[in-house]
Amino acid sequence: MPSKNLKYSKDHEWVRVDGDIAVIGITNYAQLQLGDIVYVELPEVGVTVERDEVVCAVESVKTAADIITPISGEVVEANVDLDDGPELINDDSFAAWIMKIQISDMSEIDNLMDEAEYADFCENED
Repeated sequence: MPSKNLKYSKDHEWVRVDGDIAVIGITNYAQLQLGDIVYVELPEVGVTVERDEVVCAVESVKTAADIITPISGEVVEANVDLDDGPELINDDSFAAWIMKIQISDMSEIDNLMDEAEYADFCENED
């Protein structure tokens, strides 16, 4: 179940800010669109990423999707549990985070949607 303190991107990533760290995963909407996830290409720890940059990918039985970072900064951790268990995203997309980024520009958080805005955005996509 999503937390009230999450922010969302138009590319269907969620962001939970913990100090200067952004924990990032894909939304339930995204995992439902993808179907059964069979592989997650994790980002490289230590790499610096810019907002709206493709940093990794998720593959399902139906398709592959790029993961686009909604936040600029340095990747400080990747969820290695997804190497052996990519289906964890299908089980609970909000618990199965993909990466943690040390935020370089906190103002980028303001560009993201809250839960209500994201719900409206998804309704308009269908």
